[in-house]
Amino acid sequence: MSIHKEVKKVTTNTLHKMKENGEKISMLTAYDFSFAKIFDTAGIDVLLVGDSAGNVIAGYETTLPVTLDQMIYHAQSVVRAVNRSLVVVDMPFGTYQGNSEIALASAIRIMKETGGHSVKMEGGEEILDSIKKIVSAGIPVMGHLGLTPQSIYKFGTYTVRAKEELEADKLRKDIKLLEEAGCFAVVLEKIPAQLAKEVTASVSIPTIGIGAGGDCDGQVLVMHDILGITTEFKPRFLRQYLNLGEQIDTAIKKYVADVKSNDFPNASESY
Repeated sequence: MSIHKEVKKVTTNTLHKMKENGEKISMLTAYDFSFAKIFDTAGIDVLLVGDSAGNVIAGYETTLPVTLDQMIYHAQSVVRAVNRSLVVVDMPFGTYQGNSEIALASAIRIMKETGGHSVKMEGGEEILDSIKKIVSAGIPVMGHLGLTPQSIYKFGTYTVRAKEELEADKLRKDIKLLEEAGCFAVVLEKIPAQLAKEVTASVSIPTIGIGAGGDCDGQVLVMHDILGITTEFKPRFLRQYLNLGEQIDTAIKKYVADVKSNDFPNASESY
């Protein structure tokens, strides 16, 4: 019997068991009640309330403008829908870098006000103090290494990270530091598949890949990408499972035509 099928509620401990069992972890972003309910019922193991809301919900170019209040609002909406999935909430840019006291206060707000189950933070050694402080308060932390979108202006590009040996070595070191600091899992974004395979085998905590090959312990994608709602974003790592954008466009055009031609509402749709 697979762990995925037998658990009624996914916890951080469930993810560890899945890694030990060689069972892959499914993770998807969610930002609102309606979609979160569908994803939870469909059997997604982990729902990430991502600061990618800045891109796909608010239309910002980067994730940097997203505020703590906005993340809390989205997370509250998602948590209300969830019965089974583990809910991870992104800590937005500026709420944990450089000051571990602010980091702890931010994480406490997320946990108290949303009912979420854990937080996610981008970075390695640079944010270690903040991670340790949050974990010591009993709050589960998911790490995030490789391409870290909150550092986009430092990188200057969204290309694959850790191709050079120096950066690859830092990632090898960072994932060990995150494990020692008490992170329960780590997202690996846009790094070479071979490096992802190597670091996944080097730690006891699960790795969740996005553009990091098939040897990570799980995979995560953004819901708007997987469903074909955003059409201009087509990286190599994305598999689009639906073309909702096109289907919605067709439906709305039909609705507009029906209203204009007085076909809607008809007699059976009136009181």
